[in-house]
Amino acid sequence: MRRGSGKIKLFIGFAIVAFAVFKYCSSGNTNEYTGETQYVDLTVQEEIAMGLQAAPSMMQQYGGEYPDQDAQDQLDRVGAILVQSSIAKDTQYNWDFHLLADSQTINAFALPGGQCFITAALYSQLENEDQLAGVMGHEIGHVIARHSAERIQQQGLANGVITGVAVGVEGSGEAAQAIAQMITMKYGRDDELQSDDLGVKMMIDAGYDPYEMIKVMEILKAAGGPNRAPEFQSTHPDPENRIERIKEAIAKHKK
Repeated sequence: MRRGSGKIKLFIGFAIVAFAVFKYCSSGNTNEYTGETQYVDLTVQEEIAMGLQAAPSMMQQYGGEYPDQDAQDQLDRVGAILVQSSIAKDTQYNWDFHLLADSQTINAFALPGGQCFITAALYSQLENEDQLAGVMGHEIGHVIARHSAERIQQQGLANGVITGVAVGVEGSGEAAQAIAQMITMKYGRDDELQSDDLGVKMMIDAGYDPYEMIKVMEILKAAGGPNRAPEFQSTHPDPENRIERIKEAIAKHKK
């Protein structure tokens, strides 16, 4: 009886994994702005709603908005120029740019649907408007490429694999976690490089100096010091590893 029970569990586990894979693969579509095939079943309206819902808590986490209207105006202006000069103009996203009050955490990030953020700590390290355009172009790139939405879809696949393997094979929890980590690892690296590429193109299209993106990477590396990486690097690869790819992107997009 126990052997039969094991077979049933294995079948159920296989069914869970198969359903997760089927659901993931059936969500495939072409991103009209990047031309890449990706797996996302969220609508643009759902992405916007998710971003708007999460924005207040993210702002609270970073101390609210930075109380400098001139700085916020500059951020809004740079964001608007980047959007109006690029493929972002043709999207349905609600673009909004937030300067956060946190003066200790060097970070920038974007939520689904067009909510883009930069902390005062990172903003204060930037030397000119071109560098600000480089940071925000990268974050706009994340939204256009639907990286957050794609990550949600991929996490659903990973969770399905974890559940299915854990149900079907006794004592396989660690193995299931390892499989799930392998599923998501390469994706995280690739989307950062794609956002760098998109950011460089936006800078060029908007008339900003794309070489300032390289200087942003140098600023981020210096800000980390010899023993401590800034928060930005916990979600973005080492700036040193991205500089060569940025140079390649500049050569590709510069007219």
